[in-house]
Amino acid sequence: MTVKEWMFYQGFGEDIPEELFKVPTAKMAKLTATPLSALVDEPVHIQVAGLMPFEVVCLQASLKDEKGNMFGSKAYYRANEVGEVDLERDSSVGGDYMGVHPMGLFWSLKPEKLLSRLAKKDVTSPYQVHIELCKPHFPVKGIVVSPPMDSLTLERWYVAPDVTRIQVKEGRLRGALFLPPGEGPFPGVIDLFGSTGGLIEFRASLLASHGFAAFALAYWAYDDLPSYLEKIDLEYFEEGIKFLLRHPKVLGPGVGIISVCKGAEIGLSMAINLKQIKATVLINGPNFVTSDPHVYHGQVNLPVPCNVEFVTTNALGLVEFYRAFEETADKDSKYCFPIEKAQGHFLFVVGEDDKNLNSKVHAHQATAQLIKSGKKNWTLLSYPGAGHLIEPPYAPLCSASRIPYVIPSISWGGDVILHAAAQEHSWKEIQKFLKKHLILDKTSQL
Repeated sequence: MTVKEWMFYQGFGEDIPEELFKVPTAKMAKLTATPLSALVDEPVHIQVAGLMPFEVVCLQASLKDEKGNMFGSKAYYRANEVGEVDLERDSSVGGDYMGVHPMGLFWSLKPEKLLSRLAKKDVTSPYQVHIELCKPHFPVKGIVVSPPMDSLTLERWYVAPDVTRIQVKEGRLRGALFLPPGEGPFPGVIDLFGSTGGLIEFRASLLASHGFAAFALAYWAYDDLPSYLEKIDLEYFEEGIKFLLRHPKVLGPGVGIISVCKGAEIGLSMAINLKQIKATVLINGPNFVTSDPHVYHGQVNLPVPCNVEFVTTNALGLVEFYRAFEETADKDSKYCFPIEKAQGHFLFVVGEDDKNLNSKVHAHQATAQLIKSGKKNWTLLSYPGAGHLIEPPYAPLCSASRIPYVIPSISWGGDVILHAAAQEHSWKEIQKFLKKHLILDKTSQL
């Protein structure tokens, strides 16, 4: 029997206003997000209104990558006394994270298929992130799940609308050049990734969206480039610098480098040997030759001996390489690149929970060499709890994944919340560093 039927049965009459019998329902709840379409490094303001006072709700985010892999996250929130939730103000009480984290639904996304990494391939299309407002329920079989109270879809772009993408296939160079709108000239940056190979564009396209002429340069496992790395030919990368500086929209006389992992090893070697490098960002890279000899005009820099017996496997069966040079390069600077010979500036970005490289030790070795030589051309950003794959803001932590030539899956390390904070802070600092040494330094010389 309903409340209305009971009251009629008790003889209260038929003149009672219908509004008194209306019970607040889920349809009254309203989910909003601003902006609905934005670059991936721009924050989104998520709010909920129309809930019951102090009602507990679940916010869920999901997206499908270009391979069809699903990623999802959720967090539980308690509405305030007027039935509202504001992710910029309110604390998540449970789910994939706890505390006040306005962008937590994005950086806490996890793959349904374990060991999948969220990495955008085609930057000309956005990720579609679906947000749902739901009634809480236990994640067990047999539970009847209520339909979402409200939902919306966000577009997250890696490239601004007016940025131009140019496919590069010039001589032996392979890559993609991204140019901001306008005549420029713009500070030029070469973007180098590491051991995954191929052409990775999402960081270069995002840098171009913030005013840089960014060249994503492939160097193996792409197009007609070598399928396997046998050597690092620095003359190839020198050709890339010359190509970038020839472009009429690129501000000379020098360029910057942004690099990670194996790419950072190459970036450091470039900065030492190539005078056109004015600013180098090294994200979790070694300060020595790890596996493939570096060759430049007949000079060969051989790999450092490593200790395979120090490679470990954790409880989840993931391999950790960070101790592999414990008895060689980690102890003795004679194995390290002569960084003091470089003329440009350095920004070291270190994840202290990196399980692939002992990045903290390598960065401290490099800065010690610079200090010993009286150099002050460096900045060190070191983040406790951050892992190896430090990417632009709000990207979900990839703590482990597969790469083509390693048999077991690799542990990259990282705490979800601390890694997210490191990404947000470092991305701003990287842009400031590159602008300072590629634009302001040039202005001061005029």
